[in-house]
Amino acid sequence: MVSTPYDPPAHAGLAILHVSEWLIVVDKPSGLLSVPGRGAGKEDCLSRRVQAEFPDAMIVHRLDMGTSGIVVMGRGAKAQRELSILFQERRVRKRYQALVDGHWTAAAAGEIELPICRDWPNRPKQKIDHATGRPSLTRYRVLDFDVARAVSRIELEPVTGRTHQLRVHMEAMGHPILGDDFYGTPASSARAERLMLHACQVELDHPGTGAPLRFDCPPPF
Repeated sequence: MVSTPYDPPAHAGLAILHVSEWLIVVDKPSGLLSVPGRGAGKEDCLSRRVQAEFPDAMIVHRLDMGTSGIVVMGRGAKAQRELSILFQERRVRKRYQALVDGHWTAAAAGEIELPICRDWPNRPKQKIDHATGRPSLTRYRVLDFDVARAVSRIELEPVTGRTHQLRVHMEAMGHPILGDDFYGTPASSARAERLMLHACQVELDHPGTGAPLRFDCPPPF
């Protein structure tokens, strides 16, 4: 697989969904790293863009470069620590929307429980491996099917948080996410100019007060 040069989208201002003394919630554009990448020329990223305006902002979780949508950052070490615990203990509910190749023929809603492990010869790719893979669970719901385009819109909820989990599970179901040049077919990858995966909703308890919070960000596709 030939890697393409990192070409992040121009910085036209932060898309802030929420800001308080405890946390900042932003809409990350597709094509932007969440944190600096390895090697020269990969310094531009969401965390640095946010820190340029909010120096105390600290990363708590990440989205793949091609994935757009909601990213939560803590303000200061205490907020970061409390938020990190929520994510580690799976007390954060995340929902995504994806456009996938083909007509979804399985049940309209259900669970995908397939173990995932690193595909070492092709890293950083992941793969399904029933012998050595870690348990991985995704809940899904079919939202729509575009007959003319043969594209299904799926809501996805990763119960576990494995690397590339949603992308690997969609490939395993025979419906790769459009624009996915890692796990899609050449045809499905060419059907979109970006990865058609968007983090559209996050629910969690406030790290300071415990009050329930919900953030929504509709997909741009």
